[in-house]
Amino acid sequence: MTKAEKKRSIFTRIRNYFIAGVVVLIPIGMTIYLTLFLVSISSKILPKEINPNHYLPYNIPGVEIVTSIILITLIGWLSLSFIGKKMLDIFNNALKRIPILRTFYSAIVQMTETFTKTDKSQKNVVLVEYPRKGTWAVGFATKENFGEMSNKTKKNLINVFVPTTPNPTSGFLLMFPKDEVIYLDLTFEEASKFIISAGTSNPN
Repeated sequence: MTKAEKKRSIFTRIRNYFIAGVVVLIPIGMTIYLTLFLVSISSKILPKEINPNHYLPYNIPGVEIVTSIILITLIGWLSLSFIGKKMLDIFNNALKRIPILRTFYSAIVQMTETFTKTDKSQKNVVLVEYPRKGTWAVGFATKENFGEMSNKTKKNLINVFVPTTPNPTSGFLLMFPKDEVIYLDLTFEEASKFIISAGTSNPN
């Protein structure tokens, strides 16, 4: 092996080691970043009166997330009880009487119910040609459009939310003719994992 070949071999090894390091560190780094982000968000959302770190001599990272999960679970349990349902009805009726707020609240409730429904017979994960013919995107069919848009276009439209990668909380609201929407057998969780992983996690 010549000197030039040895140098190339060493350079190739170093490059491979570097690439391997990047592959290992990216998921670890993103996980740490997301964890720290969630901790910072939960510490700001939780009032200090119910934040355990407020009463401890030093902060314990992540305790806000655990507290938030317990609190959300308790609220969920309460909302399914008789008293909880009555209280929720009173709260919903009060919000629906506020002109501007009721619009946002109703839209968020409908969106949440669409993405969290457990009826497997109702499929909402779809495949659409976007942003051009021959290019496909995974989206979520939110509702069949019976409004003015369908009347004006004289087509049976389906409202589809196409999320961005790797942040699925942002995206585009698009309307496709029903015959151009392909419904998939994927669950919401499987589709979300596929989108967040930028397609590296292929669903079955």
